[in-house]
Amino acid sequence: MTTLTPILTRNWDQPDSFTMAGYERDGGYTALRKALAMEPDAIVQTVKDSGLRGRGGAGFPTGMKWGFLPADSPNPRYLVVNADESEPGTCKDIPLMMANPHVLVEGVIISSYAIKSNHAFIYVRGEVLHVIRRLQQAVRDAYAAGYLGRNILGSGYDLELVVHTGAGAYICGEETALLDSLEGYRGQPRLKPPFPAVAGLYGGPTVINNVESIASVPSIVANGADWFTSMGTEKSAGFGIFSLSGHVTRPGQYEAPLGITLRELLDMAGGMRGGRPLKFWTPGGSSTPLFTDEHLDVPLDFESVGAAGSMLGTRALQIFDDTVCVVRAVLRWSEFYAHESCGKCTPCREGTYWYKQLLKRLEAGQGSEEDLDTLLDLSDNILGRSFCALGDGATSPVVSSIKLFRDEYIRHFEQGGCPFDPAKSTLWGGAAV
Repeated sequence: MTTLTPILTRNWDQPDSFTMAGYERDGGYTALRKALAMEPDAIVQTVKDSGLRGRGGAGFPTGMKWGFLPADSPNPRYLVVNADESEPGTCKDIPLMMANPHVLVEGVIISSYAIKSNHAFIYVRGEVLHVIRRLQQAVRDAYAAGYLGRNILGSGYDLELVVHTGAGAYICGEETALLDSLEGYRGQPRLKPPFPAVAGLYGGPTVINNVESIASVPSIVANGADWFTSMGTEKSAGFGIFSLSGHVTRPGQYEAPLGITLRELLDMAGGMRGGRPLKFWTPGGSSTPLFTDEHLDVPLDFESVGAAGSMLGTRALQIFDDTVCVVRAVLRWSEFYAHESCGKCTPCREGTYWYKQLLKRLEAGQGSEEDLDTLLDLSDNILGRSFCALGDGATSPVVSSIKLFRDEYIRHFEQGGCPFDPAKSTLWGGAAV
């Protein structure tokens, strides 16, 4: 796999890619016309057959998720798009909505029609005002063109689409906290069951999907399930946007088949910046266990990454070279999770606080090896015991970094400070350690 598969990103280089005219010139909204001529259940089956898995991190089959909606519920059905992208390193949905908002709008209309919903919401992180404005304009243009509203394209199908802005809480990326926020409450995770498919937004059956998942639907409807499964691997079909950031010569978004390796992506990105060696990287954002250069050839699909001890997550590949202190990096991530914990459950609220305190001490060279054991014991008390996945995700960089770089942690307190301090490290032109 040495070639990219530009589908969602195909027209990003066009100056008017975000406009209705630019999108329609590239074949936009033809999939919608095809979908409206199909039975809703046929679209659901097509998405099931394609093997599309959620692009928001968990990788749950999208078509199967749609199929969980109860047929006998008297309440309205809802589609909610989770565009609250805010995890460190994850940066694919925001550029997608900025460069090609109409592919998401078209995906929302087709998906809503498939699940027989007449109300849809796109929940966007409030800080990305430029993206919100662009989405709102795309929605207005879609209404004006007859793609939204009543009797869409004369099909008899009605859909109202609302762009809703959050207030900048990472916890609202958790689907039930997102629903609470949409309803006007404080964003905190709900107890499950009931699951959103049964009792979600306003108590109605609700499908919640990631931006990239919904944006992939038009191309699947237009080209068929076999076309989609011709890319990727047997169990991780299709394409995905891989976000390369950090010490890379050409960081950015690389849309490629699932199953590509970091070595192949780095070749496309011009290699490591300055030719320095790779030290560690995240395969799916800061909430996934770290990998090292030993994992360069692990296929980036859900099964292979899982078998290697991490998670594919959002394909946020943060690349770090040998000038980076792993303890400092993990401390920064832990400070983020401590700040963003909603405080609802004790393991996450207290555990992330103590992560921050212990890692600060270790990074300053004031800790001991006993602190490492405390961190691991603390992780055991967070993992699987938190109300939602935020706590579980916070443990990933801590546990994996101690496993892979225990000697570096030890060097900190043996030397009484960070060995990567500019005054001490040869990597920064200072004196020899």
